[in-house]
Amino acid sequence: MQPIPEQPAIEPTQPPVSNDPPSFTPIHDASDINQIELLSVSWNQDYGCFAAGTSQDCRIYNCQPFKETFRRNLKTGGFKIVEMLFRCNILALVGGESNSHYPPNKVIIWDDHQSRCIGEFAFRSEVRAVKLRRDRIVVVLEHKIYVYGFMDLKLLHQIETLANPRGLCCLSHHSNTSVLACPGLYRGLIRVEHFGLNIMKLINAHDSHIACLTLTLDGLLLATASTKGTLIRIFNTMDGTRLQEVRRGVDRADIYSIALSPNFQWLAVSSDKGTVHIFHLRVRVFGGHSSSQQSSVQGPALLHQNSSTSLDALIPPSTGANPSSSLSFMRGVLPKYFSSEWSFARFHLPEDTQFIAAFGSQNTVVVVGMNGSFYRCSFDPVHGGEMLQQEYVRFLKTKT
Repeated sequence: MQPIPEQPAIEPTQPPVSNDPPSFTPIHDASDINQIELLSVSWNQDYGCFAAGTSQDCRIYNCQPFKETFRRNLKTGGFKIVEMLFRCNILALVGGESNSHYPPNKVIIWDDHQSRCIGEFAFRSEVRAVKLRRDRIVVVLEHKIYVYGFMDLKLLHQIETLANPRGLCCLSHHSNTSVLACPGLYRGLIRVEHFGLNIMKLINAHDSHIACLTLTLDGLLLATASTKGTLIRIFNTMDGTRLQEVRRGVDRADIYSIALSPNFQWLAVSSDKGTVHIFHLRVRVFGGHSSSQQSSVQGPALLHQNSSTSLDALIPPSTGANPSSSLSFMRGVLPKYFSSEWSFARFHLPEDTQFIAAFGSQNTVVVVGMNGSFYRCSFDPVHGGEMLQQEYVRFLKTKT
């Protein structure tokens, strides 16, 4: 076996030769004869689909209507990372520990139309995450992030990070903005790269280590949580201004996912406490338009950066607001949580399972669990409260 070089080895376009592992085989039967282990679940870029990596194969599911749309099996083992590129034929795959041909330190770029690997990246250490956009491939290791061009697989950027075992990294997905957010070199610090503008911004987001982060599709807003898991903060990525802070709870929690709605109105958070919380965002774009497309066209400078009082005035009267303590007039005297913004709506789930949440169609949230469960629920945008379960599917029988 040849040693792995210091720089990632890249094999961009060669098809597998005869001694390579077998190609993927379609499986049309969606039933699971034997229980298998679910290794990962992840959304595609517009949250209309999710990918599941299992101990035997990789699968793609459509969220509305819910159905399995794709399954590929390798006789050599499963995949711990399956990353989609919207709904196209390209996948980024990283093998699980038991995969005999695709080790956890190698990224495979798979073209399902051609039924072959079109690129490989090999590293000295385990791959923690892979993120895709139409012009970039981002590979996350524990202490470094590599950014490649999609067309030629050339290395464009290298970013040093603090120890990042969770593989935290997120990208914007609009064609006219190219933003990456990841942990910085110090605890609680987030580095934001605006590649198209050649701007790098450091944001002191939390006192504790970063546990979760996400960007809006245009990369203008960043939402973060720390390992303490009590507060979620929203920042302007251009200047680092903190625009809003909401409180998930008082007790520590492990935050599994944060999602921002495409219209800038809502934020969803899932954690090990078994609850998905929905918060109302008080961030608006000048001109009264709240669509992400409008904001990205008009430019980042239009993002409202005033105080919370000014932001409050921009909330339409018919839209609900996050509840806050009746003791908020004692702000600065009583502990901070007495003046916090709490969740507007909630949905309860089993506490012993990791769930990721995202926004579906209008006023709905979709949730996927590592126990092989899928939920769709709706919330009242005026009154909030408990969300209503609209759909439940057990898409995979997992090992107990």
